Amino acid sequence: MDIKGGLAAKFLALESAGGILLVGMMVVALAVVNSPLGPLYDAVLNWHLGPLSLLHWINDGLMAVFFLLVALEIKREMLDGELSSRAQIMLPAVAAVGGMMVPALVYLGVNGANPEGWRGWAIPSATDIAFSLGVLSVLGKRVPMSLRVFLTALAIIDDLGAILIIAFFYSGALSPLYLAGGAAAAVVLAILNRAGVVRLLPYLLVGAVLWVCMLKSGIHATIAGVVLGLAIPLPALHRLEHGLHPWVAFLILPLFALANSGLSFQGLGLDAVRNPVFLGIAAGLFVGKQIGVFGFSWALIRLGWGRLPEGAGWRSFYGVSVLTGIGFTMSLFIGGLAFPDGGAMVETRFGVLVGSLLSALVGYALLARRPLP
Repeated sequence: MDIKGGLAAKFLALESAGGILLVGMMVVALAVVNSPLGPLYDAVLNWHLGPLSLLHWINDGLMAVFFLLVALEIKREMLDGELSSRAQIMLPAVAAVGGMMVPALVYLGVNGANPEGWRGWAIPSATDIAFSLGVLSVLGKRVPMSLRVFLTALAIIDDLGAILIIAFFYSGALSPLYLAGGAAAAVVLAILNRAGVVRLLPYLLVGAVLWVCMLKSGIHATIAGVVLGLAIPLPALHRLEHGLHPWVAFLILPLFALANSGLSFQGLGLDAVRNPVFLGIAAGLFVGKQIGVFGFSWALIRLGWGRLPEGAGWRSFYGVSVLTGIGFTMSLFIGGLAFPDGGAMVETRFGVLVGSLLSALVGYALLARRPLP
C-alpha cells in the first residue's frame, strides 16, 4: 500500500468512517433492546426470508461479502502492498501472531475450570479494523500515518488468522455431497483465473454456487467469500474491491453491528461479571491483545529483526497495541459460531463490548497525550 497515494487515503477514510458508524449502530442496538421495542427487535431478526432468518441472512450471507472484501484486501496487499515483502510483513505479522496467541491463552486460563466455555477461546483473538481505525481518525494528524498502516496490516493478517480458525475449528457436521460441489466450484474459479478471465460476472456466478454449497456443507458459508476473493485476478480485483468497500463499510458491517450487539441489561448483575466467559473475553481483548502485540513486537525489534514504524515512539506504538483489543465485529461473529445455541451469548456480547470499550478508551487516552512519541 502506497501510504502517500490516494488509494491508501481513501481506504483509511472509509475504514475510519465505517468504524464511527459501527459505534453508532452498536449504541442504537443497545438502546432498542433495552426499550419497549426489544421484543420487536428480536422478532424482526427471527423473521424468516425463505430458508433462513433475517439474522442468518446477515451473518451467513452479507458477511460472506465482508469476507470476500477481506480476501481481496489480503491478496492485494500480498501482491503489491504492505505484505508484499519480508521486510514489510515482518513486524505486523509477528505482532498479529502475538495478538492472537496471548488473548486465547488468557481466555483459556480464565476458563480452565469451565469446560463449557472452552469453545470460545478464539473470541478475543480478533481486531476490528474499522472500529480501531475509527478511533485513530478522531485523533487526526497526531498519529503518524505509519502507525495507521501498521494497524491496517496487522488487522488484515489478523483477519486471515480468524478465517483459518473459523475454517478449522468452527465447522459443523460435514456433508460429502455439498463439499464435493464446493470443491468443483473452487476448481472452476481456479480455471477461470488460469485462463486469464478478467470479467467479474463469471466469478460472481460461480461464487454464488460455492456459497450455497458451503452453506449446506457444514463449513461456514462465509468461507465461500474467501475462496472467491483469492481466485479473482489482480486487474478485476481492484475494480471489485473499490466497488464493494463502501457497501461493506456503510451497510453490511453496520447491519451486522445492529443485529449482533443488542444486549439486554435486564438481570445483568454480578453473576454476569463473575462469569468466566465474560471475564475471559474482556481480559483477553483488553489485557491479552496489548501484551501479545506489544510484547512480540518489542522482542522482534530488540533482536534487531524489525524496527518501529517511521515517526513512532514506544508510547505511541503501545497506544496502538492497546487499540488492537477492539475486537467487536469478528469477535461477535466468532462468538456466534462458538456458542450457536445462544447459551453464552449474553456473556459473550458483554465481554466483547467491555473489552473493546476499555481498549478504545485507554488506547485513545495514550495516543491523545502530548508530546505523542
